[in-house]
Amino acid sequence: MAEKKAFPLRINEQVLAAMQRWAEDDLRSLNAQIEYVLRQALRRAGRLPSPTAGADQDEKDEGRS
Repeated sequence: MAEKKAFPLRINEQVLAAMQRWAEDDLRSLNAQIEYVLRQALRRAGRLPSPTAGADQDEKDEGRS
């Protein structure tokens, strides 16, 4: 499993509420949902370090959406 680091995040209250609702709809924690959305954006932008890094988790996440 990939090592995780804690990171404080300041976020707009409305964006946070929308993310929380989305997380609940997808049966994820808010933290997991934020990480999932960031990972999707990075993948689309071609900025992930390698396609195999965290592939197992990505495949599990893809099945939920």
